[in-house]
Amino acid sequence: MNISLDEFGFEVSHGYNLEKLRAVDSPDCFDDFARFWQAAFEECRKSAPLPELRCTGGSHKGWKVFDLSYQSTNEVKIQAWALIPEKKVPKRAFVITHGYGGRECPDYHLSFQDSVLIFPCLRGLGKSRMKPFSDDPNWHVLHNIDNRDHYILRGCVEDVWQCVHSILQLFPYLESHIGYLGESFGGGIGALALPWDNRIQLAHLCVPTFGNHPLRNALPCTGSGQSIQNHYKKVGDLIYKTLSYYDAAVAAKYIKIPVHCGLALVDPAVPSPGQFSIYNALSCHKKEFLLDAGHYPYFGEAGQRKLMHQDIEYFFKDL
Repeated sequence: MNISLDEFGFEVSHGYNLEKLRAVDSPDCFDDFARFWQAAFEECRKSAPLPELRCTGGSHKGWKVFDLSYQSTNEVKIQAWALIPEKKVPKRAFVITHGYGGRECPDYHLSFQDSVLIFPCLRGLGKSRMKPFSDDPNWHVLHNIDNRDHYILRGCVEDVWQCVHSILQLFPYLESHIGYLGESFGGGIGALALPWDNRIQLAHLCVPTFGNHPLRNALPCTGSGQSIQNHYKKVGDLIYKTLSYYDAAVAAKYIKIPVHCGLALVDPAVPSPGQFSIYNALSCHKKEFLLDAGHYPYFGEAGQRKLMHQDIEYFFKDL
């Protein structure tokens, strides 16, 4: 697919065809990468999420619509939506995160009518807007980036873990029947969260970000990636003292559950080599679905997305 170079001022394929994308490796990491995240998960599990459901009075496609709130780490309260089947006992549950624009409503187009669907707004974004976090992705992604232990992305990963914990408190019989869906920002956060939380059985990551930071910082892009690049120009390699622990392509090496990935062949916001770096690093059972582009509207996108969602439904059929 061709995208006008004049629109972005750089070649959105970054010179990578599919063959080159399939060959992208993952970067080196610190020896304590896994220990850092395992310790973060164990620390998070000590926090009680105290989930609260409030019926909105609304319904859609056989679900009752609830507002959900739960306690995450650092005294952050996360706001979410919960869709719960009206006339069926749910057989499974999904944590469904969002892109860096946050979300203003659930994804009603999903067809998992036998499932509880939870749509958390991760800290600082969407319904979980709060001080001291900016809801502007360009600033949100830089929050505490100079502090490995308090970088904003760690908190967002912990928000996902606490969402899983909330599901198991509200629906304990759904243990071993929990899936994860994340796109863009949510895809990258998912890759960071999945290796350490064995309560999630299957996952879908679509155009995931935060993959291969050294390569990503060398490829022109828009959005939050550009914000990190601008910060890199100021502080240089010091940025990797934090970002090396938040590389989704490194975390992907540790994922053991089956993963379905939607990967864009070109993407102005999340360079495709970074997406494929995550996918290529997976040693678990994995399946890909190729999209012509990510973060850019194109002719035929609706049809491709429909086919991808059918693929996802099949992928999760035995959850």
